[in-house]
Amino acid sequence: MKRQALAAMIASLFALAACGGEPAAQAPAETPAAAAEAASSAAQTAAETPSGELPVIDAVTTHAPEVPPAIDRDYPAKVRVKMETVEKTMTMEDGVEYRYWTFDGDVPGRMIRVREGDTVEVEFSNNPSSTVPHNVDFHAATGQGGGAAATFTAPGRTSTFSFKALQPGLYIYHCAVAPVGMHIANGMYGLILVEPKEGLPKVDKEFYIVQGDFYTKGKKGAQGLQPFDMDKAVAEQPEYVVFNGHVGAIAGDNALKAKAGETVRMYVGNGGPNLVSSFHVIGEIFDKVYVEGGKLINENVQSTIVPAGGSAIVEFKVDIPGSYTLVDHSIFRAFNKGALGQLKVEGAENPEIMTQKLSDTAYAGNGAAPAASAPAASAPAASASEKSVY
Repeated sequence: MKRQALAAMIASLFALAACGGEPAAQAPAETPAAAAEAASSAAQTAAETPSGELPVIDAVTTHAPEVPPAIDRDYPAKVRVKMETVEKTMTMEDGVEYRYWTFDGDVPGRMIRVREGDTVEVEFSNNPSSTVPHNVDFHAATGQGGGAAATFTAPGRTSTFSFKALQPGLYIYHCAVAPVGMHIANGMYGLILVEPKEGLPKVDKEFYIVQGDFYTKGKKGAQGLQPFDMDKAVAEQPEYVVFNGHVGAIAGDNALKAKAGETVRMYVGNGGPNLVSSFHVIGEIFDKVYVEGGKLINENVQSTIVPAGGSAIVEFKVDIPGSYTLVDHSIFRAFNKGALGQLKVEGAENPEIMTQKLSDTAYAGNGAAPAASAPAASAPAASASEKSVY
């Protein structure tokens, strides 16, 4: 009897502990593996959302160097993008014309900005005046060919297809009709930004820049309409290496503009088709580089590699006014082939960061005996672009 009473008392104590005011034991902390599994599950759920249930919006796209506005929604959508291929003659540099093949009439094509998880519906038209079929391979698309087969379009026709933007990052798109290199070399490339769901940090200015190499029959500067040279392209010997399709596209009167104290973000692509870019801004250090347009961030970078068919996002604060020169630091490309741009910054001088020249006096020597004089060497004259940079 005593044993039965004791058992009843113990049972009642357990019941009180379970139902009373005592705090329950905490669940074990989520492990990294569990967190990764949860994130993967969420991504899979987003990927499986039927596109028919998504709100439909028209993409805001922009010609370089302008950038579409940041995504301000927190839900996926079906984003409709219209693209048209146009073959047209434009100026490569003063006195030099080139027959470009373009997306939407310019090089690079329009910048597209969507959100991770969006369904991108592409309406792809090939202008009736085109001489050959065109298509588009989106590096942001997961699936064979990046949409190239689905968008293969004859002149005067329109094709549509869609893809899910599964992974955030900055991606190249380009024509992939054979000969692929020729279509790209004629200017058929652009950038699509897939913003992460949480968005990107706010900055003061954003710019869109794509480098490309061009292969003309004539030497750089040869006047008139210059046709494409396949032999030079195969040999990877361009006459022009430029930002945004033309010599001076973002220099002089077309220079990018900012104010001292602002943070600048540049979405930088490299259409190629052949050369890797060593992107650098003279007089600046990149505070952040989203390496190859992905999630990995590097800091305090002087120059960053942008592979052909790849990209990078660079950010930096401009502390003092001046003219900052953008170059491919494979430096002959900048000063002799055209890979040169400018960021003009207005604002108050700050001698704590950098002064102007403080003195210019006669050489006083260091006590060593003077070296014997040698015949003066004749150096090649500086190019006009070099004179304007330093």
